Amino acid sequence: MAHAGIEAGNPSPKKNAVKRKMSAFQHMKRDRQLLILFLPGFLFYLIFRYGPLYGMLIAFKDYSVFTGIIDSPWVGLKHFINFFTGPDFWLLFKNTLSLGLLSLIFSFPFPIILAVLLNEVRVRWFKKSIQTISYLPSFLSVVIISSMLIDFLSPNNGIINQIISALGFESKYFLIDPAWFRPIYISSDIWTHTGYEAIIYMAAIAGISPSLYEAAKVDGAKRHHMIFKITIPSLMPTIIIMFILKTGQLLRIGYEKVLLLYNPMTYEVADVFSTFVYRKGLLEANYSYAAAVGIFEAVVAMILLLSSNFMSKKMGGNGLW
Repeated sequence: MAHAGIEAGNPSPKKNAVKRKMSAFQHMKRDRQLLILFLPGFLFYLIFRYGPLYGMLIAFKDYSVFTGIIDSPWVGLKHFINFFTGPDFWLLFKNTLSLGLLSLIFSFPFPIILAVLLNEVRVRWFKKSIQTISYLPSFLSVVIISSMLIDFLSPNNGIINQIISALGFESKYFLIDPAWFRPIYISSDIWTHTGYEAIIYMAAIAGISPSLYEAAKVDGAKRHHMIFKITIPSLMPTIIIMFILKTGQLLRIGYEKVLLLYNPMTYEVADVFSTFVYRKGLLEANYSYAAAVGIFEAVVAMILLLSSNFMSKKMGGNGLW
């Protein structure tokens, strides 16, 4: 009887597993609306992010659209070796790294500065107006941004050259001068993304306890003291996470804007991995070679992301995981 009582009081592991399964099912049934909202995003990543990973096989094959991925012959690391030993590798690496570093150095601080300055503005309508104007460019497509740049910098009717001519200087065709490509690219990047990325930092600032500022005022702290002693230190976790993400994208220069702005005169400073992949893969139909270059770019980006996250955690800061 005692043994039966113990069994009755302590259900078997099998019964507990059934209860857990029933509980999980009940949770799914209860949260079905949330799961339905989650489903489109899950399917998007499954189909358009993880599904195409199968295509990485063509980097190790002499792929032909007529024979297909499975029947194309294996060549191992042939395309990687050809790329690393070819004449394009170091030029592409230098150009991509230069654009990535310049973007990180010059573009990264601007959203932080804008968010801190907007936080100090006390006139509500002025603050909202500046915020709206600053993030409007992020809603424009890359094609529109590039078209605007080409029009602004036109040697004939461009507003920049009209101002230069009005000051008594000779107009200049900026877009065919290699020395001007990187400044144009970086400045347009700052203009396009600063307002949108500042929203992230403004949201972090909104989470700072007002009592910290009130205590600082009681102690006689000025506005600039509160910025450097309260606002910026409170933003550091967000800054670190954004920096890690930016570092992972150091070599992931999008091909769209570069492709629209560069020309044969600026290839020496403008040609990057992504534009090279576009030319080799889509224009020359050399799919295996282009896939090898793309995989190399992705692997380097992953290494940079893991390294920056590791260093951030080692230095006592926050990390992505």
